[in-house]
Amino acid sequence: MLSFPDYRCLLAVREGDVARLVFNRPERRNALTHEMMQELSDAFARITAEVERDPIGLRALVLRGAGGFFCAGGDIGFMKEMPPPPPDGQHDPLVAPYRAFGDTLLELNRLPLPVIAIVDGPAAGGGFGMACASDVVIMHESARFGIPEPRAGFIPSQVLPLIARRIGEGMTRELAVTTRMMDAREALRVGVGRHLCATEEEIQAVLARALADIRRGEPGAVATVKRLVLMCATESDAAVLDAAALDLIRLLRGAPAQAGMKAFLEKRRPPWAAN
Repeated sequence: MLSFPDYRCLLAVREGDVARLVFNRPERRNALTHEMMQELSDAFARITAEVERDPIGLRALVLRGAGGFFCAGGDIGFMKEMPPPPPDGQHDPLVAPYRAFGDTLLELNRLPLPVIAIVDGPAAGGGFGMACASDVVIMHESARFGIPEPRAGFIPSQVLPLIARRIGEGMTRELAVTTRMMDAREALRVGVGRHLCATEEEIQAVLARALADIRRGEPGAVATVKRLVLMCATESDAAVLDAAALDLIRLLRGAPAQAGMKAFLEKRRPPWAAN
């Protein structure tokens, strides 16, 4: 059974078939620290293990920030305290922990269940990247997205591939060199998210509809099609089609698809959508 420890930077709970992670540093606009990223990585590993243990028990992950802020990127208060560089020729020990942030983003991106991000307030740098690693993005009118790190003299080193794949190279280049933050309406237009809400009631209604739609899909098939979509960004068309053919046959021969097709022909709900 999925359980989470008492994290210092996250609120993590399971509510029925939904896991919820809340970035919980509102006094710093939920800015990221190494500790917070380690906790996120631990939470993602626990979620993946639970899906592998019980493929139909957990249907979605919902991400949100506390205090009306999604995530303001890296915490400059932590980043500005830099030790001196190592002697010439020696490996810099700071490279690995910063690179680990990219691995955590990839863990989020490839979670074997749908990920829904609810974004209000700033989603900058790493926060922008986590939104782009989500499958469904629900935006409040207060949401803002951007890559402002160059204003402070550094870069968002680990989020760029995810952002570029979501909104395209051209828009990513513009945001990177201008460092401006785009508002929720522009983010809707360029495809960061598909849902724009004016109130919390609207957010909850859109979330409820998204979860209801997710529950109509067979979890194994949903995880498989998500993996194939992600392959489209990095593999050749032939490789994706080869994998899809193998996955289709595997699923068709499995008990869930047999039950789902029988339910379809009999005009009733399949077992995974019975509730």
